[in-house]
Amino acid sequence: MEGNGSDYSTLYNLHEDLYSRNLSYPFNFSYSDYDLPLDDKDDVTKTRTFYAAKIVIGISLICIMLICGIGNFIFIAALARYKKLRNLTNLLIANLAISDFIVAIVCCPFEMDYYVVRQLSWEHGHVLCASVNYLRTVSLYVSTNALLAIAVDRYLAIVHPLKPRMNYQTATFLIVLVWVVSILVAIPSAYFATETVLFIVKNQEKIFCGQIWPVDQQIYYKSYFLFIFGIEFVGPVFMMTLCYARISRELWFKAVPGFQTEQIRKRLRCRRKTVMVLMCILTAYVLCWAPFYGFTIVRDFFPTIFVKEKHYLTAFYIVECIAMSNSMINTMCFVTVKNNTMKYFKKIMLLRWRSTYSGSRTSADLDIKTSAMPVTEELDCIRFK
Repeated sequence: MEGNGSDYSTLYNLHEDLYSRNLSYPFNFSYSDYDLPLDDKDDVTKTRTFYAAKIVIGISLICIMLICGIGNFIFIAALARYKKLRNLTNLLIANLAISDFIVAIVCCPFEMDYYVVRQLSWEHGHVLCASVNYLRTVSLYVSTNALLAIAVDRYLAIVHPLKPRMNYQTATFLIVLVWVVSILVAIPSAYFATETVLFIVKNQEKIFCGQIWPVDQQIYYKSYFLFIFGIEFVGPVFMMTLCYARISRELWFKAVPGFQTEQIRKRLRCRRKTVMVLMCILTAYVLCWAPFYGFTIVRDFFPTIFVKEKHYLTAFYIVECIAMSNSMINTMCFVTVKNNTMKYFKKIMLLRWRSTYSGSRTSADLDIKTSAMPVTEELDCIRFK
């Protein structure tokens, strides 16, 4: 149940292995051509390797559901409640939070059932299969595009501080653009998503859920994958690297003219701390997703490497799980580290409690007044707790 058009290759490799039998896989075949049913030794879900992988995947999915679900809910709730938090950087981060929250509460439970509970068997129908694949893919692209937008915002704020910053209209347009591009680019992940019986063991069907591209459209699949690889990984990573390299030069290697007051030095330290966290987030993104894209490229363009490897599919699911875990890093950095989100969430909980048990005062009376911060105002310092 992978995103990014990667599911096709799972079946494509089987097609390569069975091509000599003149099968037109995956659309017209009979299971007798597979010499099924298989015995237990041919069932990868019964091996120790898959058992270990199942534990790793299960723990990762539980962590994603807890950290991304709770953490991003706290961030979104605090952002919705307090106007003071609604600066440009936080509005861009909100895209990350919303996309990761959707994955945590909608996609991960189904994936837990697919990978761990039913051991690579989908039992929820075609519509949910396509929907879960699509939401996961959209979430990935939204996260990537939002990280790029944050890098560009920091670049403009630090390298070109005298130039006009974004206003509400520009910020809204950028956020809409991030979602529209992600939604459109991910359409094939829903269009080609389907479910089919992949193999049978002891009269038990293992139903595959994912993208299945027609065999005669191999060139279109590969072109689409390379297009996605370019605009949703290589391009954004290259641009973010350039932005942070230029920012680093500005903050660490450029002499500040004039007399430096304590306030100026403090502001510089805060900016450096912010940029360091953002560069760590970029590094984590590359380390988590580069193995996924690398594995997929080798598997789809050089399938003979994996054709005879019994556990390559299990290895891919682990690589995919590592990639998904990047959302936890984003959540922990942006929610638990940045801009006092937990403090504002505690205020919300305190107000709710007081409004419940106070008969004479309302929640509005107890609320701490907050003034709206302009969307163009820069949040320079990350407060570590």
